[in-house]
Amino acid sequence: MLRRVASAPGEIIADLVSFVLQMLHSWMKFIHECRDLRLMELFNPTTSEFAEFDARTRELLRATVEYFEGRGKNQLLADHRDRVWYADFLDFVKREKVFATFLTPAALAEGNPDKRWDTARIARMSQILGFYGMEYWYVWQVTVLGLAPIWQSRNEVARRRAANLLDSGGIFAFGLSEQAHGADVYSTDMLLTPRAAGGFVANGSKYYIGNGNAAAMVSTFGRRTDASVVDVSAALGRISDDEYAGYLFFAADPTADGYRLRKNVVDSQMYVAAFDLEDYPVDDDAVLHTGREAFDAAMNTVNVGKFNLGFGAIGACEHAMYEAIDHADRRILFGQRVTEFPQVQSLVTDSFGRLAAMKLYSERAVDYMRSAHAGDRRYLLVSAIEKMTVTRQGQRIYEDLADVIAARGFENDMYFPNGMQAMLGLPRLEGTVHVNMALALKFMPNYMFHPTDAGLAALRSVPGAGRAPSAVIDPLAEALRWSGRAVAPVVPRLRSETAKTAPQDVRVRREPSDDTFLFKQGPSSRLGKIRFGRWREAFDGFAHIPNVAVFTEQAAAFQVLLATAAPTDEQQRDVDFLFAIGELFTLIPYGQLILEQADIDDADPAVVDHIFDLLVREFSRHAVTLNGKPTATPEQQTRSLNLIRRPIADPARKAAVLARARALVGAYEMAP
Repeated sequence: MLRRVASAPGEIIADLVSFVLQMLHSWMKFIHECRDLRLMELFNPTTSEFAEFDARTRELLRATVEYFEGRGKNQLLADHRDRVWYADFLDFVKREKVFATFLTPAALAEGNPDKRWDTARIARMSQILGFYGMEYWYVWQVTVLGLAPIWQSRNEVARRRAANLLDSGGIFAFGLSEQAHGADVYSTDMLLTPRAAGGFVANGSKYYIGNGNAAAMVSTFGRRTDASVVDVSAALGRISDDEYAGYLFFAADPTADGYRLRKNVVDSQMYVAAFDLEDYPVDDDAVLHTGREAFDAAMNTVNVGKFNLGFGAIGACEHAMYEAIDHADRRILFGQRVTEFPQVQSLVTDSFGRLAAMKLYSERAVDYMRSAHAGDRRYLLVSAIEKMTVTRQGQRIYEDLADVIAARGFENDMYFPNGMQAMLGLPRLEGTVHVNMALALKFMPNYMFHPTDAGLAALRSVPGAGRAPSAVIDPLAEALRWSGRAVAPVVPRLRSETAKTAPQDVRVRREPSDDTFLFKQGPSSRLGKIRFGRWREAFDGFAHIPNVAVFTEQAAAFQVLLATAAPTDEQQRDVDFLFAIGELFTLIPYGQLILEQADIDDADPAVVDHIFDLLVREFSRHAVTLNGKPTATPEQQTRSLNLIRRPIADPARKAAVLARARALVGAYEMAP
């Protein structure tokens, strides 16, 4: 084009316009591909620049990566084997002020614009630390838990003290659990006796307390000897604030007289302490919360902290994936690469799909956490699924990759065995799966039934609806759904109820801001009042993807089950039965957020289709479990079988996902 200087001006302009348009097209294609790869590709320490964050955040995330890469794999594994306390890592944290920058709320930052509680970058740090070793993730995670009751407190003396200790490199601990009671927040044997001169004297024991050996402050939960606490066995209905009067949160100092460190209760590099308080003085300026506020602070701390578990699992699974694929693709057995065996291809493809789903859900979950406010508490369901479903999916990935990597996964120069041990623990931290499932079930009615689904209530009065063939009940249910949407705008009560539902749209939240609501969550009650939007909207937008359409059928059939064969009063008290219901329910919001993020990222349709191939299979498996429950009614048995679907197979799609996984070969290997 440039040689045509003698051409007519109009032709030159036309060529210039054509050239610019071609460049713009190429640039937009590049941007599109980058969006597609941002989450669907694994975290790679050699290439990740954390471009979505501000300059100081990028600097600290890169510094953390460079610390671990510089320390090297051999040293990290040796420290793990020899159970070496991670003093060197904590020296780095102190030197670079990593924890201080990421975990100090802006209100206590003394004008430092880089200090804030930013869930997006906290989640990314959790992922990075999980990638290099769950011990390092653990010291970070327990510090998050230990700080949360302090940041929720109105005790400015304690808050300032904590901010100063954090700035000087301190770590923190969360003194809730006890050997006899676990993390049962209603029960504690840490007793606080009032002193005549003010304050209290504490006596009791704590167990399973991470960082309890070296914490600058231990946020400790106990009960007063002069006030009542909740008797769960006798509690009926709503619990009054007076029944919470005896609970108390205070800050303990491990260096003070009366703090007795007993032992590390695990055989590990991390320190999970058992400690006693013996006639330990608790002055007024150490009291963080009393009464109902103390109870709520414990619950709300877990709401904040458990969100990080899923990101730790993602990091651990990413590192394991690199090792497993590298080994399997380079190993030749019977004249073939291991990744060419059909059974290994299925394991690899499913593992890649599960990991992509974990990443998509978690990234979108960040937006819900950061957008939460008193009028929109959907984050409580989102956080429970992040802790429960994402970590269990990570455990499944390790189980499948163990068959891919085989004996190599047990050798002492591999990250894999360390991550495998840790992955068994993650689903069981910050409340067991059962506890989080019980929480999730509180949201099921409002999530599954939008006010515009009111027409489905008519199914309850249709004779034989619980046992009707799917060919009869499914079209009827769809007609009732349509009628509900049609009449909602003109029926005053439906119109009013629809207006109360939470807004469906949650914007992407990666801006550098302080997530202050997480420390102002308020009472941990009225969960059944939380509103949700229409879950179908996210699924309808992907109806063209075969297995999303199949899963949507399953979700709709589950709605019919709940409408025609809801759990009885007796079943509502049967945790084992409800767990089977919960497994089905939680897959639906899990799928919803996956699709919302897939839409944001314009994700690869082949990967999305394979993710939902997995979800269709899991939904069917849980339906069979529900059908087999001894207490399931005949109607529930019939309707549960209607949930079973066969995923739509597509060899080309599977090959495309496998190719993505095999492209990881040689992409990353940690320096010795």
